[in-house]
Amino acid sequence: MIVLRLALQSLQARWLTALLSILAIAFSVMLLLGVEKVRNGARQSFADTISGTDLIVGARSGGVQLLLYSVFRIGNATNNVTWKSYEDIASHPDVEWIVPLSLGDSHKGYRVLGTNQDYFKYYRFRGDQPLEVTQGEVFDDLFDAVIGSEVARQLGYKVGDKIVIGHGLGSVSFLDHADKPFRVSGILEKTGTPVDRTVHVSLEAIEAIHIDWQQGAPIPGQSVSAEQVRQMELKPQAITAALIGLKSRLAVFRVQRAINEYRQEPLLAILPGASLQELWELVGVAETALAVVSAMVVATAILGMVTMILTTLNERRREMAILRSVGARPATVMGLLTTEAGVLTLAGVVLGTVLLYVSLFFLRPIVDRLYGLNLAISAPTSGEFMTLAAIVLAGLIAGLVPAVLAYRRSLADGMTVRI
Repeated sequence: MIVLRLALQSLQARWLTALLSILAIAFSVMLLLGVEKVRNGARQSFADTISGTDLIVGARSGGVQLLLYSVFRIGNATNNVTWKSYEDIASHPDVEWIVPLSLGDSHKGYRVLGTNQDYFKYYRFRGDQPLEVTQGEVFDDLFDAVIGSEVARQLGYKVGDKIVIGHGLGSVSFLDHADKPFRVSGILEKTGTPVDRTVHVSLEAIEAIHIDWQQGAPIPGQSVSAEQVRQMELKPQAITAALIGLKSRLAVFRVQRAINEYRQEPLLAILPGASLQELWELVGVAETALAVVSAMVVATAILGMVTMILTTLNERRREMAILRSVGARPATVMGLLTTEAGVLTLAGVVLGTVLLYVSLFFLRPIVDRLYGLNLAISAPTSGEFMTLAAIVLAGLIAGLVPAVLAYRRSLADGMTVRI
């Protein structure tokens, strides 16, 4: 206790340099834990994007690629799935429900998804939460569109507004379907998933806007008006992917094998969870790099603290000598400097942890709105506690360096006045 009291008094006498050391350690700890929170939040947000779906089907490519473009709206499909194949899969005795997805168009940088009413019935996220329409209703007319919350917020849309779908995926489209505008019929409640950044229309509407198009461009001299399209019997020719729910989870691998061995065209069926795990393995190197950088920042802060103690050590030679002259043992002098390092490190760890949770409290809704990341405010995990304990231990060990130097200096050296 005497050593601890002496250490606190010594740090109080040098409060400015001590405070700077604590802040350096605190911000480094905040960065280290913050990276871990963001990493876990990103993983959880990705995992929460879709649930209750047993299989995802698309053209044969890579499992991660299929997952990215069908669920996260990232990238493009290598090929489409014919409607005949979709109907064959839907008629499989183990399939309870199937939801078609058609991608390829956009609206001011936001993906347009063609689907049917089953999408709003069976799509689940964050456990078992269904999609909810906060304003308006799910599309009923051919040219109705249901937009995500972010689309509505960023573009200022409300129910009844007219929108024009552009061909392709660019934020600025030079080819659009201006002759067949859509009406916003509904706005979805915020989900924190790519659904918020999607414009949903019917599969028939996707066929309607491309009725007078061929190979990605309007057919010269041919134009079909919106009213003429309404009189036609529109049937999808192909889709991009499909979400499948099975009657029994035990049939997952049987149905997956049947789809992968489908003879009419090359198809791929994936398990969302397995492909997501494969995705994390691909980005694991980047996660490791971020963790290493954060650890190096913590090491730099501890090194700065040791440098501060060493810098003041020469000025404190007389202080150490007086302590020795009044009976302090060499171990007491060593314990004093080691305790100072431990106190500084512990204070930095505690302050950094508090700053992290305060920042999470204020920044969480902003990060969720801008990036769709759900950063949970939860107590530190056992792994994080072990990390914090390791940092404090590293600070104590680092404090041994100035402690050993002070131990080696003699009483006579400390009492001698140098000119």
